[in-house]
Amino acid sequence: MSASAESTRDQALAATRAWVETFVVARNVCPFAGREVARDSIRYVAVDAGDWEGALHRLVAECERLDESPEIETTLLVLTPGLEAFDDYLDFLAVAEALLADQGYEGTYQLASFHPDYCFEGEALDDPANFTNRSPYPMLHLLREAGLERALEHYPDPEAIPERNVAAMRELGTEMLAGALAALRDGKR
Repeated sequence: MSASAESTRDQALAATRAWVETFVVARNVCPFAGREVARDSIRYVAVDAGDWEGALHRLVAECERLDESPEIETTLLVLTPGLEAFDDYLDFLAVAEALLADQGYEGTYQLASFHPDYCFEGEALDDPANFTNRSPYPMLHLLREAGLERALEHYPDPEAIPERNVAAMRELGTEMLAGALAALRDGKR
């Protein structure tokens, strides 16, 4: 790996950690993330998404790692470089989800999707609600379904989480959210 590629990878991982701490946890976007940050049970992995086959092999390897490592609750696969275009990312996500099912992981792990240009179907590109799924870099969040189910059992009204997040993002506004995301990508908190 070249020094430039290593630097980009390190920057992407640092930006993702900062995003989890200063956005996801600090804004309570995911009410379960703070516990996992405190427990240091989140694994961060940089994956070269320019090579889809290699990236998909890495996804399966991370499922196998989770199988063998119960102390890791969740893995964030930071996909850089290679999936900067949102449509390309969505194509990759569809293949990744099919691969998990083909490998027998359906019901064991699920993927949550995040991208710098995330846009919910039917929503305007500049709708602040999209920031609930926008991250500094394209990413797949590999979640243990059993852990998610346990967390949801003890959380009052989990169905309200998405609506609460959309309202919070719209209150903050696109300009502020875009600036915060850009600062994280640039290595500023």
